[in-house]
Amino acid sequence: MENRLCTMAGMFYPKEPGHLEQVLEMFFQPPQEDLHPFGIIVPHAGYPYSGSVAARGYGTIDPGFSGTFIVIGPSHRGYRTCVSALPWETPLGIIPNDEELSRALGIPVDEDAHQEDENSLETQMPFIKYRFPRARITPVLMGDQSPEEAGRLSDAILQAIRRTKREAIIVASSDFSHYIPQKRAEEIDAKAIEPILSLDTNEFYTRIRDLRVSACGVGPIAAMIQAASGLGARKGILLRYMTSGDVTGDPEVVGYAAIAVI
Repeated sequence: MENRLCTMAGMFYPKEPGHLEQVLEMFFQPPQEDLHPFGIIVPHAGYPYSGSVAARGYGTIDPGFSGTFIVIGPSHRGYRTCVSALPWETPLGIIPNDEELSRALGIPVDEDAHQEDENSLETQMPFIKYRFPRARITPVLMGDQSPEEAGRLSDAILQAIRRTKREAIIVASSDFSHYIPQKRAEEIDAKAIEPILSLDTNEFYTRIRDLRVSACGVGPIAAMIQAASGLGARKGILLRYMTSGDVTGDPEVVGYAAIAVI
């Protein structure tokens, strides 16, 4: 059977399975509180920069989870919103696709778009394979990130979950501010995160626009929040925020946050 190949191994995360397992084991220490989230926000940069932040998000989920992760990542190359219905390869093995749920979304299946070098989705897969070996995935690449498209996608997710009766957790893949001074990144990212914690997507879009926050996954965040709210979520919890400058010492940084929506 055809698989979606891993193209970022050796660049964004280790390619050698033993090395990757060691890195992930380190990220998940110590154990985190099990919050049973409806959704999480996690970053998608190279693991040396944001891997520990992403692990904080995944660490709030019971490692015995055997349902489906609906993973929404922004298209950095301008592809339309589309889903993949293929199993995905990782250095740790194949993650099965929940093909019934993937097709139940009713959005286009476009494997060519998903085969391109796109880190927003692929960087999530080793976390899922390592931490949740019994889980499946529905990978969604989001092109248009407008409020209207976020609303359409969240409605599609809710309808597909209800139709298939799946146990699903929604992952929004996004970094926050890009390549600005650290103090400024911390200030405006904090203001952008505030409405996420109250699940207010209208205010979130307003702050992104007014503060000119260069977050790359605005649409995935909004779609996840709205779908999670429809499933019963009441608030978000900021688990960790840091920047690439905390690792590199560079003055121009990228911001990373892990948020659980419960």
